[in-house]
Amino acid sequence: MSKRWVTFDLDGTLMQNPFGVWVFPEIAAVVSGKLGWTCDVIAEMVAEHERRMEQGRYVEAYDWDDILGMQCKQLGVTESFEIEPLLRKHAVSPKIHLLEPGILKVLRAIKDSGFALAVVTNGFYKFQAPVMEALGLLDFFDEVLTPERAGTGKPDPKILDMLPGDVVAHVGDRLDHDVRMANLRNVTSVFIDRKLPDELRALEAQLRSGDQRMIARCLEKWKKESRNSAASTLPSEFLPTVVIYSMDELMLILNEEKGG
Repeated sequence: MSKRWVTFDLDGTLMQNPFGVWVFPEIAAVVSGKLGWTCDVIAEMVAEHERRMEQGRYVEAYDWDDILGMQCKQLGVTESFEIEPLLRKHAVSPKIHLLEPGILKVLRAIKDSGFALAVVTNGFYKFQAPVMEALGLLDFFDEVLTPERAGTGKPDPKILDMLPGDVVAHVGDRLDHDVRMANLRNVTSVFIDRKLPDELRALEAQLRSGDQRMIARCLEKWKKESRNSAASTLPSEFLPTVVIYSMDELMLILNEEKGG
C-alpha cells in the first residue's frame, strides 16, 4: 500500500530554533572580535541569503557556512569557523522550545492513524537535527527533507519528489514558502496562524480561507514576506486550503483526508 504523507515545516510551525536570538548574535560577536571593530555581518549575510533566494538558488541560500565564509573573506577575516558548533551549544532549553505543549501528542496521533510524517524545511540537516532531537521531535518523522539532501528548497515543489507515495497535506506558517509549495503541487495547504482573531476561530477550519477577513489577513502577511507593500491582491497560489490556529485542529482535517 502506497504511503500517505503529512509534511511539516519546522521553524515557526513546530519549534523555535536558536538562530535569530542566540546563534546570529554570537557570529556577529566573533567576527567583530576578529576585526577589532563592531561589524554588522548578520545584515550582510541576510542580504546575500535574500539575493540567492531571488535567483532561485534555494540550496545555496541556506548554506549559512558558505555565506559566512564569503562575508569573512570580503572583510579580510582569514580564520574561518563553522556555525554548527554554535548551533549545538545553543540547542538547549529555554533557548529552543516547542511552539505548543501538545505537539508531540498530535504527531503521535497522526502516525497512529496511519499517515507517514516528513519534515520539509529549508534549514540544512546539520542545523535542524540537533534542535529536533533536543525537543523530542526527530523520532516522529520518517523523513527529513532539507535543501542539501533534495537539491532544492521551498517553495519549489520538487523537494517533495523524495517522498514515495502521496503527500496529502503540508503544514506551515509561511505563505511564500509553505502554502505556495503545497498549492503548486496540488497538496492540501494547511496554514497555521496562532494569532488568528476570535471571529475567524469561530469558523470551521475549512471555511476560514474563503472568508474575506482571512484573505485580507493573508494579503498583509504575504506583503511582508515578499516585501511588496504596494500589492493590493493576493495571488491564488498564496491562499491556503485550510487555516488552523492550533495543532489540535489538525487531526480533524486529516480525518477527512484519510477518508479521501
